[in-house]
Amino acid sequence: MENSNVPLNDIYAPEKRIYVATDCIIFGFDKGILKLLVFERRVEPLKGKLSLIGSFVKPNESAYNAANRVLNEITGLDKIFLEELKTYSNTDRDPGARCISIAHYALIRIDDYDKELVAKHDAIWYEVDKLPSLVLDHDLMVEDALNRLRRKARFYPIGFELLPKKFTIPQFQTLYEAIFQKKLDTRNFRKKLMSLKLLIPLNEKDKSASKKGAFLYKFDYKKYKRLEQQGYNFSLFKN
Repeated sequence: MENSNVPLNDIYAPEKRIYVATDCIIFGFDKGILKLLVFERRVEPLKGKLSLIGSFVKPNESAYNAANRVLNEITGLDKIFLEELKTYSNTDRDPGARCISIAHYALIRIDDYDKELVAKHDAIWYEVDKLPSLVLDHDLMVEDALNRLRRKARFYPIGFELLPKKFTIPQFQTLYEAIFQKKLDTRNFRKKLMSLKLLIPLNEKDKSASKKGAFLYKFDYKKYKRLEQQGYNFSLFKN
């Protein structure tokens, strides 16, 4: 019978150890453009090359907590939309060492983050469709994250995580056009969106785009959560 008091690290000591990391695909939405936060890698190998923002997972934290820590250290934000994407484990993915990465993608309101923190880490916002090549398998991670974002946005209201808390219908449509990279019929989109009855109209207007302005709305999260438990389908598109 095995001795249950023997520490696990002693039991597994003969096995060769490998690194576990997390990489964060951080999306933001700015002036009608979907953007990604990247930075210049500070360590070898590939020092100075553009990279996703990541970290090794510490012994006392889960991969999710490590990703949340990275986001907080870089942006100053906490309790934002963060979801595990996929595990990347090809044996040759990192020339520095045998390393498995558990990638996460995050959606942030681009006006909320700490600009000084981002600048301190030499992080840069790039337009998603103009993103230069990244190191390692990070291009693949971005592609996978975009595909996940599009699938989720079809049936769940995660797009609201990228918008200001008060937004206009044109802003929401522009966001979906950026995510799906196609123009949407304004009349049909607005009709479908309003039919969901999940927007709270406000007695305010955004006049940044025109003198007439557009009415502002808020998303009714509480109502959506109640409906979600009943199997509600937040679909803005035909299947």
